[in-house]
Amino acid sequence: MESDPSTDYVTGESVISRENVAVNRSIRTEEEHKIGSNKGSIIWKSSGGWKAASILLANQCLATLAFFGVGVNLVLFLTRVLGQSNADAANSVSKWTGTVYLCSLIGAFLSDSYWGRYLTCAVFQLIFVSGLALVSVSSCYFLIKPDGCGDGELACEPTSSVGVAIFYLSIYLVAFGYGGHQPSLATFGADQFDESKPKEKSYKAAYFCYFYFALNFGSLFSNTILVYFEDHGKWTLGFLVSLGSAVLALVSFLFGTPGYQYVKPCGNPLPRVAQVFVAAVKKWDVTPAKADELYEVEGPESAIKGSRKILHSDDFEFLDKAATVTEDDLSHQKNPWRLCTISQVEEAKCVLKMLPIWLCTIIYSVVFTQMASLFVEQGDVMNSDAGKFHLPAASMSAFDICSVLVCTGIYRQILVPLAGRLSGNPKGLTELQRMGIGLIIGMLAMFAAGATEIERLRHVTEGEKVSSLSIFWQIPQYVLVGASEVFMYIGQLEFFNGQAPDGIKSFGSSLCMASISLGNYVSSMLVSMVMKITARGDKPGWIPDDLNTGHMDRFYFLIAVLTGFDFVIYLFCANWYTPINIDDSHEEIGLEKQEDDALARV
Repeated sequence: MESDPSTDYVTGESVISRENVAVNRSIRTEEEHKIGSNKGSIIWKSSGGWKAASILLANQCLATLAFFGVGVNLVLFLTRVLGQSNADAANSVSKWTGTVYLCSLIGAFLSDSYWGRYLTCAVFQLIFVSGLALVSVSSCYFLIKPDGCGDGELACEPTSSVGVAIFYLSIYLVAFGYGGHQPSLATFGADQFDESKPKEKSYKAAYFCYFYFALNFGSLFSNTILVYFEDHGKWTLGFLVSLGSAVLALVSFLFGTPGYQYVKPCGNPLPRVAQVFVAAVKKWDVTPAKADELYEVEGPESAIKGSRKILHSDDFEFLDKAATVTEDDLSHQKNPWRLCTISQVEEAKCVLKMLPIWLCTIIYSVVFTQMASLFVEQGDVMNSDAGKFHLPAASMSAFDICSVLVCTGIYRQILVPLAGRLSGNPKGLTELQRMGIGLIIGMLAMFAAGATEIERLRHVTEGEKVSSLSIFWQIPQYVLVGASEVFMYIGQLEFFNGQAPDGIKSFGSSLCMASISLGNYVSSMLVSMVMKITARGDKPGWIPDDLNTGHMDRFYFLIAVLTGFDFVIYLFCANWYTPINIDDSHEEIGLEKQEDDALARV
C-alpha cells in the first residue's frame, strides 16, 4: 500500500497541518516587511476628542449651507432661467444630485487608499470652492439677463451655449467637490475618538447623530433665507453667499490642523479583495479548512496596514478556500494571489454582506430625492401667500430640516434611553431596526404627498396655473420625510461605518451617500418611464409641464408601493445579516496594562 505523501508515516499527523505554523511564521515576516506593520497607523495624541470633532461639525454645517444654496432651488433655476420643462428639470436635478453622492465613492477610495482623510477633505473642499466661484461668475455675466429675472414673473433672455456650458461645468465641480468631501469628513470626525476606550466609543456613536444634525442645521439657512432671495431673482447673491460659506468652511478646517488625530491610509483595497476571489477560484476543488486551521499572521496585528484583525465567520464559506493552506502554498509563499489571511478574507466577506442591505436603501433615497424636485414643483403651483408674504416653494424644505432637528433631539434624549431600558441594548434600537423604521415612515410620506396632490387638483380653477390650496398642506409630507431621515440616514452612517473593516472605513461612510446617488438616478429613470408610458396620444401623462392636467399623485403612490415591497425584502436581508467580529483582545490587554500601571504609580 502506497503511503500518502501528505501524512507522516510514524505519527499519522498531517504534514500540511504541521507545517502551517512554519508557513505562517515565514509568510508573516515577509508580509509585514512588504505591507508594513499597522503600529503607528493611528496617531493618538493628546489632541482629538470633541474639540477637534466640533471644528469638523462646524465645517460640515458651513459646507452644507454652501451646497444647498445651489442645490435646493436648482430645479426652479433650470425652469425659470434656462427654460427647461418640469420633467426635464426634475430629471436634471436628479442626475446632478446623483452625481454628487456618486463622487463620494471616489473621495472614499482616495481617502482609504492613498491620501488619508485630512488631505482628501482639503483637496475636495478646494474643488468645491472653485465650483461655487464659477457658478457665481456664470450666473452674473452669462445667464441672469436682465438683472432680477428668473423670479417667476420677469422672463430671462435666451441663454448662450457658452453660458450654459460654463454653468453645467461649475455645478458639476460643486458636485465633485462636495461629494468627495462628505464621506471623508464623516470618517475623519469619527477618527477623533479612540474606540478602545468605552467612553469615547459612545462619543463616536453620538458624533454621527450630531454630524447629521449639523448637516441639517447648515441647510436651514439655505432653505429659508437664501431661497427667499433666489426666488425673487437674486440668484447671484445667493450663489455668492454660498461661496463665502464654503471659503469659511475651508479656512476653519485648515485652522484646526494641529489639533486633529490622523489615521494613515491602509492601501488600495481593490487588489486585496480581488486576491481573495482569485485565490478561492484557484482552489475551487479544495475543501475549506476548519476555522482554527485557516491561515492568519501571528501576533495581535493584521497583515493589512492600519487594520485590526477580523475573526472568522461562517458566511460565504467558499471564500475560506483562499485562506486554506495547501501543498502548493508551501512552494508559493510569496504569492498573495494564492493564499490570503483570515482578516483579508473577512474583509471581502464584509463587503458582500453589506451589499444587500445597501441595495435595499436605494428605494428610500428615491423618496428622499422628491424633496428637491417634485415637492418643489408641486409647491410652485399651490397658494404660497401668507398674508402679504410670498413663501418660496423650495423654502418648505425648512419643515423637513426642523423635523430632523426636533426628531434627532427626541431620539437621543427620549427614545434611546427608553428603548435601551426595554431592550437592554445601550444604543436603544439597532442600526438595522432604525433603518427599517425609516423605510416605513418614508412610505407614509409618499402617501401624504399623494393625498396632498389629490386635494390640490380639487382646488384648481380652470384657466388658472396656481391652485387655491395652501402650500402649508405640504407640511405633513416634509415632516414625515424629516422623521424618516433621522432613522434611515443616521442609522446608515453608523451601520456602514461600524460594519466596515478598518481598511475601508471611508468606503463604508460613502455607501450611505452612494445610496442617495443611485436613488436619484432611479428616480430619474422612473420619471422617464412613467412619462413614456402615460403620455401617449393626447394624454399629457402623470407629470406634464402643466401639472394641473396631470396625475402626480399616482407617481407618489407608485413610489409608496415600491417602498413597501422594498421593506419586505429588507426584512429578509436584515434577518440574514451577521455583524463583523473584530479581534479586540489585544486592545483589552493593553487597557488592563495601562490601568495596572496607573494603580502602581498611585
